Amino acid sequence: MMPPSTARRLCFLSLLLLLLLLAAAASATADAAAAEEFTEELLLRPLPDRKALAHFHFRSSAPPASAAGRHHHLFPKAISQQVQKFHISELELSFTQGRWNYEQWGGYDPMSTNNAKPPGVELWAIFDLPLAEIDATWKNLTHTLSGLFCASINFLESSTAFSAPRWGFKLNEGNLRYGALPREAVCTENLTPWLKLLPCRDKAGIASLLYRPSVYKGYYHSQKLKLKSSQSLGIILDQTLTVVLQPNTVSGKQLHSTGGQLQPSWSMEHLFSKKLSGKCLVSKSSRVFVEIEKGIVDNVDKAGSDVSSNNDLFVLSTAPDRSLKELDNLEVQSSSLYEYDVNNYNSDKPLNVGITWKLPLIWSCTRAPYHASRFLMGSGNERGSIAMSFLSTGLDKQLVDSSNDCSIKAVVFQVVPWYVKVYYHSLEVFIDGNSKAISEVVDKIHVTPSEDKLLPGTMEMLLKFPCSMQLATLTLDFDKVCSAA
Repeated sequence: MMPPSTARRLCFLSLLLLLLLLAAAASATADAAAAEEFTEELLLRPLPDRKALAHFHFRSSAPPASAAGRHHHLFPKAISQQVQKFHISELELSFTQGRWNYEQWGGYDPMSTNNAKPPGVELWAIFDLPLAEIDATWKNLTHTLSGLFCASINFLESSTAFSAPRWGFKLNEGNLRYGALPREAVCTENLTPWLKLLPCRDKAGIASLLYRPSVYKGYYHSQKLKLKSSQSLGIILDQTLTVVLQPNTVSGKQLHSTGGQLQPSWSMEHLFSKKLSGKCLVSKSSRVFVEIEKGIVDNVDKAGSDVSSNNDLFVLSTAPDRSLKELDNLEVQSSSLYEYDVNNYNSDKPLNVGITWKLPLIWSCTRAPYHASRFLMGSGNERGSIAMSFLSTGLDKQLVDSSNDCSIKAVVFQVVPWYVKVYYHSLEVFIDGNSKAISEVVDKIHVTPSEDKLLPGTMEMLLKFPCSMQLATLTLDFDKVCSAA
């Protein structure tokens, strides 16, 4: 029988060992929690057509699984589980209502190039898997996302609904899958699960401004989820919501930019029916930006005033904490950003930044070198042609090198349903009304013909246009196949 003193000593050592293990576990958990980060931002921008743009951006990051295990404090567990289960390297899912107006809202700045999405649902993913396993994994992923976001994403499981672009959509090694549901309706049932991925949901912080009636009455609404995953960096999840709203009418003021009348004056309360009462407590940073585009900056300069928060053309209702300037790649002039740190505001002192116009003002957004459009030609529903046009916006006049050797490249990614048979040999190219050889314009092309009830058709083209070109048109003939069920 063991002496009492020895038994007490062993009991003490066991208790000490247990405490050390608990302390080590707590330390590891604290380190993992410290490695996870969450930030929130809101960008507000007046638009030339009397509307206002609001862009919400939330970023969550988690360390590699080997460092944090399967436990998370800020990062949404549902996303982490999908990344691990389906071996996702990159993924983007968007729900969009309305069409982005490239002429009025911009077509060349990062906002439009990264956040202008097609109507309905768009999904693409890159998998870190052998090629033979990707199609089956894609189908399982669509079902999981369908349940998570209360949408019909599972319809993309059919081989007739998704494609495997090589380089026309995004450069990859054959492990990318792309699908779209242009007729999918977007409603609050999709927004609610999207908000649940945020640590504070819509109860605090910048997301608390997302008042449903204000968001869904806008002219354009696009919520997006994009993630990147790697064994060395972990997972980075970006959630963005882009809305174009019509500011509420302020009594006693003319709110139209035509006929020498004023633009609408607005504030956060006018746009979202509430003020910002503080940040999400777990966010590392929480900031609001008001962007004044280059077109407005030019008008301020012409008026002989400086681009401050209170000048001859407009005044911001709240003085910013910091002013920034964005440089343009093509021109010396730039847009201006006014930054507000939400840490400085609370329920007793809410943030309600807005803009009031002093003089009538007309300006235009930064345009892309070409305005692209696509339409059908012919009569009836059986035969016809797909036409794509590229109309110059005059940006070539501002290029440093506009000689005959100057060229601009464009990538075309076109998916057609399985029942549309495209005759790719019928491709014709016209530059400023003159027919051109395909080799003069098409630098690279990859075609995947459609198969009856099995695969959609995919066309990827890299085009090269001379900078002096005013109009380019490409046409392709097609037939619609009527196949018995």
